[in-house]
Amino acid sequence: MTACSSVSTFSRCSTACRPVQPQSLGLPDHGRRRSPGLRRSDLATRAGISVEYLTRIEQGRDRHPSIAVVNALADGLSLDPAERDHLRYLAKISGGECVSHTRPAPPTRQVRPSVLRTLRLLEPGIALVTNRTGDVLSHTSAFEAVTSGTGLLDSDTPNLTRYVFTDPRARSFFADWDDVADERAFDLWLGPSLDSYEWFTAELAPLAGPDLTRRLHRHVVPQRGDLRLRHPSGRELRLVRETLDLSADAQQLVVLLPADEATDQAVEELRRPAHGGLRAIS
Repeated sequence: MTACSSVSTFSRCSTACRPVQPQSLGLPDHGRRRSPGLRRSDLATRAGISVEYLTRIEQGRDRHPSIAVVNALADGLSLDPAERDHLRYLAKISGGECVSHTRPAPPTRQVRPSVLRTLRLLEPGIALVTNRTGDVLSHTSAFEAVTSGTGLLDSDTPNLTRYVFTDPRARSFFADWDDVADERAFDLWLGPSLDSYEWFTAELAPLAGPDLTRRLHRHVVPQRGDLRLRHPSGRELRLVRETLDLSADAQQLVVLLPADEATDQAVEELRRPAHGGLRAIS
């Protein structure tokens, strides 16, 4: 079995598959095999599910595996974060969620007090709280300094996805705009209420046009490397991203760390005229 084809329900994977060898997972080698990789029994054992249930998933007789089962399969295959995202994405396709007409409630814009306290402790660092749809819910003063003059925070309800796809300044600000656009489209698709999120159909989609639609259906899992920014002041920044998932709220705490001394100095220069502290956006 392979990381992509181990479960044939998820066989619409568009990336190249890599065989997972038993020895790399500490499993015994049972000799010659008809195909490389894990046997069904190996994966079932590692995932803690029965061979019969795994067979049903492979044959498409169970198109709605639980989140726990999907995570167990990812653990069994030792998938990296990008591959895990893709497995969850394919599970949603196989389960028919991409054509669902349910209307879940829009994601909450409230940030828990404990998360706000954590964000405050990160000052004077660059950090923000966002969600899959791209709403910037709260941020540090350093984040405001780094994005000053770019238009990202001009709106009363700033949204990264809307900014990337509809503001021409985003293409200059993000040195790797194409990669960032793929990230935003992928996170938007994974969002909990894409079908019912009114701004998507009423505001974002018409303004973003076919570029967003094309990216939503490309099935490309972003690699999320360093973030390279070109600040309007002429400073170039290279930032390492660390993300903490706040699963209970469908939110994320993102911390941006200078990747080199030049970026560290540039961030400090940008922060000097800034005043104030943590900003929560309601």
